[in-house]
Amino acid sequence: MTAPRSLRIGVLNGDDIGHEIVPASVRIAAAAAEAEGQAIDWVQLPIGRAALDSHGHTLPPGTLETLATLHGWILGPIGHRDYPRVPQAINPHPILRKHFDLFANVRPTRSYPGIGCLRDDIDLVIVRENNEGFQPDRNVVMGSGEFRPNPDMTISVRVISREGSQRVARAALDIARTRKRRLTLVHKNTVFKLGCGLFVEACHRVAADYPDVTVDEVIVDTMAMRLVRDPQSFDVIVTTNMFGDILTDEAAGLVGGLGMAPGLCIGRGSIAMAQATHGSAPDIAGKGIANPYAMIESTRMLFEWLGHRHGQAAALAMAARMRRGLDRALADPATRTPDIRGTATQDRWWRAFWRR
Repeated sequence: MTAPRSLRIGVLNGDDIGHEIVPASVRIAAAAAEAEGQAIDWVQLPIGRAALDSHGHTLPPGTLETLATLHGWILGPIGHRDYPRVPQAINPHPILRKHFDLFANVRPTRSYPGIGCLRDDIDLVIVRENNEGFQPDRNVVMGSGEFRPNPDMTISVRVISREGSQRVARAALDIARTRKRRLTLVHKNTVFKLGCGLFVEACHRVAADYPDVTVDEVIVDTMAMRLVRDPQSFDVIVTTNMFGDILTDEAAGLVGGLGMAPGLCIGRGSIAMAQATHGSAPDIAGKGIANPYAMIESTRMLFEWLGHRHGQAAALAMAARMRRGLDRALADPATRTPDIRGTATQDRWWRAFWRR
């Protein structure tokens, strides 16, 4: 039997709790890889405030070039709001998304019993367009999508393109085919007749290539209400950048909070970035109580995606092993963090994971 080829994976801790939850995620992934015979070459790269202190830049020169040689990477939370106001202290993650054309942000929401979920039958995926929309740090090639023509007025530009809409729709439809073959388009074309109108039109055009997937539509404000009222009626959702950013945080609130909100950024190529939805939580950094689930599950999603993309059966097996470990660790209050009705510190959580 031919041994699976080694996967080269970058490790970027980020800020604050990232220095706790990213190394722990790597330890768990490394153990699962060893158990399944998947070789991994881990490549440590500085980023964020630690990189600013050690290299003079939050995204040091050469980082993008190194990342381009990898199969994927794990990006910890970035606490850019607390960076000093100097030109070298940029927010790295929008640059990573744009540079590598990671146009789809896949954010699953799943309920577990006993952790404080509003319902026990939630299992959905929101696919958010990643590089257009209202976000001014990534919706234009040069400059910014926001500007202030006079001291008392700011204008924000929303960018919706046919290509951007079609490719995120295709990513969502591919995911829907692996699940219940249902896709919901979320928009507000009743008001944004051109922008959301183009998004909906482009999505339906791509959906014609997926006759086995049922497609429906929900207006975004109605969706905000329905996520609370009947989230179990949805499976895969695709939407624009800002709508997706807001709805995924709402969805996380249904299943225990942002500590339960993983994410994977994917694009047209063979590179992916594991990135949990939550921030760097400086208020709890170093206390050992940060919920590691979102980072571990993001890492697991990365290896599952790479396993499918590169035909690596061992990577798929290690992702399945990580999933079983997560399920078992979340089932016991003694191995859960306080935010999800547990009593464990991170060290206890990790030990329980290993013991299984």
